[in-house]
Amino acid sequence: MRLEGVLHALADPMRLRVVRELATAESEVACSHIELPVTKSTTTHHFRVLRESGVIRQTYRGTAKMNGLRRDDLEALFPGLLDAVLAAAERQGVRLAGA
Repeated sequence: MRLEGVLHALADPMRLRVVRELATAESEVACSHIELPVTKSTTTHHFRVLRESGVIRQTYRGTAKMNGLRRDDLEALFPGLLDAVLAAAERQGVRLAGA
């Protein structure tokens, strides 16, 4: 896992949306549970970037591809990064909603 790959993955609004949903989920979430306003192939691309950068872990449970945030791994390598990005995204969302 490299910092530039993680930052690249988190820089895209759609991928950040996925990460925000996974951060609030109580357990792993199926790809189909996270709805993005893009095509299926683009959604697949976003999940691949997140997986390859090390931000998420994907496992199969039957025919469903389950996704989980690699919070512990990210925290060990880049302390505070994920929490800072999630907090900034939340503040931005509030700010833009009020505009």
